Amino acid sequence: MIKTIGVCGAGTMGSGIAQVAAMGDYQTLLYDVDAAMVQKGRAAIEKNLEVLTEKKKLAPEEQQAILRRLSCITDIDHCVADLIIEAIIEQPEAKTTLFTKLAERNARETILASNTSSLSLDLLAAAIPGPERFIGMHFFNPAPLMKLVEVVNTKHTAAAATNAILDVARQMGKTAVLCKDAPGFIVNHVARPYYLEAMRLLEAGIGDLETIDALMEASGFRMGPFRLMDLIGNDINYAVSCSVYEAMGRPVRLRPSPIQQEKVQKGELGRKTRKGYYPYA
Repeated sequence: MIKTIGVCGAGTMGSGIAQVAAMGDYQTLLYDVDAAMVQKGRAAIEKNLEVLTEKKKLAPEEQQAILRRLSCITDIDHCVADLIIEAIIEQPEAKTTLFTKLAERNARETILASNTSSLSLDLLAAAIPGPERFIGMHFFNPAPLMKLVEVVNTKHTAAAATNAILDVARQMGKTAVLCKDAPGFIVNHVARPYYLEAMRLLEAGIGDLETIDALMEASGFRMGPFRLMDLIGNDINYAVSCSVYEAMGRPVRLRPSPIQQEKVQKGELGRKTRKGYYPYA
């Protein structure tokens, strides 16, 4: 039974996952090598919980209990738990290096999960000790608000690990969808045309981004493609597009947009940098 959860990476996604874990009644470790990032992640969690308390969605005593279940660490030797969820940079080498270190420090039964949104989990699993306990647990940004979690099996994943992750997702209040490893899994694969076609319309001068967003929102989408890319982060969204494009054999319909590539090169990543397709205060 999983009682403790470690989250590696204290950025927006990692801190969001840690908040969800602590709110799900798990003892939670938030780990990052950068002490400033850990402090920033904890501050973000504290702010989110304060807002929930002000809106009376949490009682003050619940808020304090959640914070007591959360510990922040910068020493990987202390990153020991029943389940560890990785939410670091989307680079295979960085992830496999981290998981190898975690495997050395944790029990054989510890489940290792990746929040990757685009990398091949089968390839990651092949480079990790004990691949049968490795699985994908893909949250969506912002993790405390988005209900969906993709639980992604590799060809090595043991049934016990899958069942344990499904139970954890439910205890976190999430809707878990089970799928196999594939480029972009389900959601990011299906969503590629939403972003890419919008950028092609912009490239062709058929419509400006404000009009495209407004029309998509008026047709029933909660957020237009450009607002959504700014929320997700253009760096993350572009990386997913590149990964799916390469994995699918470079089809023209999935070619990443030079508009988004330029945004990434300029560091205009969206809300987190206060500038993307739109400016943010």
